[in-house]
Formats: sequence, C-alpha cells, structure tokens
Amino acid sequence: MTYLIAVPDLLGQTATEVAGIGSSLTAARAAAASSTTTVTAMAADEISAAVAALFGGHGQQFAALGRQAGAFHDQFVQALQAAGSAYASAEAASVAPLQAPAQALQDLLATLPNLGAGNRGNANVGSGNTGNQNLGSGNTGNSNVGGGNIGSGNVGPGNFGNFNVGGGNAGNHNIGFGNTGTSFLTFTNGADNNVGMGNTGNNNVGFGNTGAFNRGGGNTGIGNMGAGNTGNNNIGFGLTGNNEIGIGNTYFNTATNQFNLGGLNSGSGNIGLFNSGNNNIGFFNSGDGNVGLFNTGSNTYNAGIPNNFGFGNSGAVSTGIGNSGGYDTGFGNSGAQDTGFVNAGPVNTGAGNGGFANTGFGNSGNFNTGNGNSGSSNTGYWNSGGVNTGFGFSTDSGAVNSGFGNTGTGVSGFFNSTTGGSGGDGSVSGFGNNFSGSDPNFGFDGFASGFFNSASGPSFINGETSGFFNSATGGTIVNGDNSGFFNVGIPGALAGPNVSGQISGLLNFGTVVSGIFSLSRLLP
Repeated sequence: MTYLIAVPDLLGQTATEVAGIGSSLTAARAAAASSTTTVTAMAADEISAAVAALFGGHGQQFAALGRQAGAFHDQFVQALQAAGSAYASAEAASVAPLQAPAQALQDLLATLPNLGAGNRGNANVGSGNTGNQNLGSGNTGNSNVGGGNIGSGNVGPGNFGNFNVGGGNAGNHNIGFGNTGTSFLTFTNGADNNVGMGNTGNNNVGFGNTGAFNRGGGNTGIGNMGAGNTGNNNIGFGLTGNNEIGIGNTYFNTATNQFNLGGLNSGSGNIGLFNSGNNNIGFFNSGDGNVGLFNTGSNTYNAGIPNNFGFGNSGAVSTGIGNSGGYDTGFGNSGAQDTGFVNAGPVNTGAGNGGFANTGFGNSGNFNTGNGNSGSSNTGYWNSGGVNTGFGFSTDSGAVNSGFGNTGTGVSGFFNSTTGGSGGDGSVSGFGNNFSGSDPNFGFDGFASGFFNSASGPSFINGETSGFFNSATGGTIVNGDNSGFFNVGIPGALAGPNVSGQISGLLNFGTVVSGIFSLSRLLP
C-alpha cells in the first residue's frame, strides 16, 4: 500500500521556489532572444545568408518552445498553489467536525467523579492521585497509567516526566527502565527518547549507555554502535577514541585510515574482554572501576572506591541492574541513593516512587511512608493531601490525622468531620462524629469521642461529647458537653438560649440533664 503525506505549507513554499525558477528562466530567455533569433550574415553571398537564416530559424523555434515551456511552468505553479489551498481547505474541513466531539469529551471528563479514595481532581480511577484522568494510585499529573508517576501520559510506575513507557525514568518519551538525564543529582536535563534500561543521556538504544545516540550497551560518548566503547562514532567493542572500527586496541580508524593491531581491551588495568577505560572487571564496560557487564561511568566523588557493580548501570557507585542514578541499589532506578526498583526520585526505599525520600510503593509526593501517596509527609495509603496518617485523605490536615475519611485537625478514627471554627477544628476520635458551624471569627469544633455524635450551630463551641448517638444544637455559646447514649440537647429554661446539652445518661432530652428518660430540665 502506498501512503501519501501532503503538507500544505511545504506545497506553498515549493510553488514559490518554482515560480522563482520560472522568473530566472524567462529573464535568461529574453536576454538570449536577440542574439539567437536574428543572426547577422557573415558575408553578402547567398551561402552566408542561408546559414544565417538557418540559425535564426532554430533560434525562433527555441524561443517558441521556451514560450510553451513558460506557459506550462505557469500552469504547474498554479496547480501547486491550488493543490496547497485545496489540501489546507480539506484539512480545515476535516478538523472542524472533530473539534466539537473532542471538546465535548474533555467537558465530559471534567465532570466525571473519581473512583477510589483520597483523589484530588476528576475522573481518576484509583486512589491518592493528584490530577485528572489517572488510572492507578499515587500519581501527580494527568492521564497516567500506573503508580507514583510525576508528570502526564506515563505508562508504568515511578516515572518523573511525560509520556514515558516503563518505570523509573526521569525525562520524556523514554521506553524502558531507569533512564535519566545528564546528572543523577538533579532533575534538570532529563533523559529523552531512550529505549532500554539504565541509560544516561538522550536518544540511546540499549543498556547502560552514557551520552547520546549510542546503540548497544555500556558505551560512553556519542554515536557509538556496539558495546563498551569510550569516545564518539565508534563501531565495535571496547574501543577508546573516535571513528574507530574494531575490538579493543585492534581497530581501523576511518578518520586517519590507519590500522592498529593490539589486544581486545583498550585502556589500562582491565580484566576481561572488550573493556575500555581503566581498572574494569568483566565484559563491555567503559569508564573506570566497574565490575560486571555493560557498565559505564567513573567514581569521581570518592576516588579509589570501585564504581558500579552489576549489569547496565550508567550512574555512579550503583549495585544492581539498569541504574542510571548514583549510589543506587536495585533495578531501574534513575534517582540518587535509591534502594529498590524503578524509582525516579532520590533517596527512596521501595518501588515506583517518583517523589523524594519516600518509603513504600507508588508515591509521587515527598517524605511519605506507605503506598500511593501523591501528597507529602503522609503515613498510610492513597493520601493526596499532606501530613496525614491513614487512608484516602484528599485534604491537607495541617497536623497529624489518623484513620480514614476524616477532616479537620488532630482527628483519629473513621469518617469524623470538624469544620468551621477559626480557633480550631479537631481533637476527635471515634466513628461518624460531626461537629461544625461554630463562630467563624473565634470558635471551636470538636473535642469529642464516640460514635455518631453531632453538635452544630453558630455558637462558640460545638462538641465536647462522648458516647453514642448524642446530639446538641441551638445554643448560642455551647452545643454539646454530652455523655451517654441517645441524648438530645436543646436550649432549655434553666440555662436559657446560651447552652444546648450538658447531658449524661440515656435517652435524655433538654439541657443540664442526667439520668434516664428525663425531661425535667425543660420545665420552668
């Protein structure tokens, strides 16, 4: 099948260039017309006149052909311009019907709820995501599939960047694991367009390459093809230099046309085969002090200490497989000082962490302990807020909360809610307690323990309740101060409109009541 690709802008540019060629030909034809169509006879005899007439006739025929070619040229230019306009119109016509459905789809996605716990955004399927349309947990960004990604359009765990496929990549458009940019200590100069594992740089294909446009494993430099080469544009194994084809110290230099006959390693102090650099042990290593296969890099930070140990490591002092960061232990880490698998952030312990100093799995935030946290300083699972302890918090607590589904400050338990007071919201433990609506200028909501207790209203304090199913509302200063079971507090005659509650016991109704089934405090 034949595929045709038309770019209207290029067609228009081509038409302009062809028109310029036509103008040059017309000018040249006009300059030659007088000397080719009217040939002066060399003498007055009949032969000279006949020769002049013959050449003049040829000149006139050439001029006629030139005019025909010019007309064809003009038609060709017009056809190019018309084709470009037609393609542009067709593209505009084909795009226009798609814009409305695309916008409608975006509008629809913007209204979809999240499916999971602790998400911030919309249309997320999973838990602890910050962003939109993520599938997985602990992502920060949009349209990620996986966990612990920072960025958008990533498929896999622990990527830092955009549109990566794999895990632990720091950069954009990488396919594989543990690829990073020019420095493992920062996220600047992130790696782009690498295919493979443990590459440092851009556009590499293979394992443990440092540089750009390398094809193979353990190469240091630019444009090398093979393994264990140090330099640029080499083809082979273990070469040191530029533009060489061969193995080790046996090579042909394409720049100087010189042939060198030597060993299978280049550099000094290497043990093994096809190594370049110094003091390497193994196969296809470049750099210094590496042990294993396809390792690159040198330990410039602690001279005298061996560098990488393992397979395809391009960072410094790493142990494992495909690590492009520094001081990593594990597989596919592109951050620094990681222990685990496919971590793109630094100082992580676990797997798939895109953030900093996390312990666990799939965290895209920082200083988290647990799994799937996109916020920071959380302990637990799927928290997109900050400083939470528990499961599925999407808000910033400002202080340590523990439990599940709680809002406020200093809250533990499940589904407790304290909101509204500027003086403080929190200090609640239990299940299903709700305290809200105190004075927004200086009020308190909370200070309770138990199950399904509630206190609300525009008072100074809502809360200070323990027990089961106690409620208080309507007081202007205090709603609450209840303990016991199924007590209902409303303003009564004794305390007036200021207090609703202060009840202990069972099934009491009123204010300042204790005992069982008591209504006495409502009486004047």
